Amino acid sequence: MVAVKLVFLGKLADLAGAPDKDVAGPLDWAGLLAALPGPLGEAARGERVKLAVNGVILAEKTAVAARDGDEIALLPPVSGG
Repeated sequence: MVAVKLVFLGKLADLAGAPDKDVAGPLDWAGLLAALPGPLGEAARGERVKLAVNGVILAEKTAVAARDGDEIALLPPVSGG
């Protein structure tokens, strides 16, 4: 099965219970949220979580459009200083 790979980084991997998950594509914003249960979906909606498709960070995450074989990374807020 070819699918879209969701990759969870940092605390998002803890919420997901795994570092990644394969879901059926194609995937848009509504489909992505539907694939992310509970706290994970809430975190993805938050302003501080960024999305990258195939390594390119999206300026507007609601414009996400992924096809089979693509990878969507969910990037938590960066901490440090």
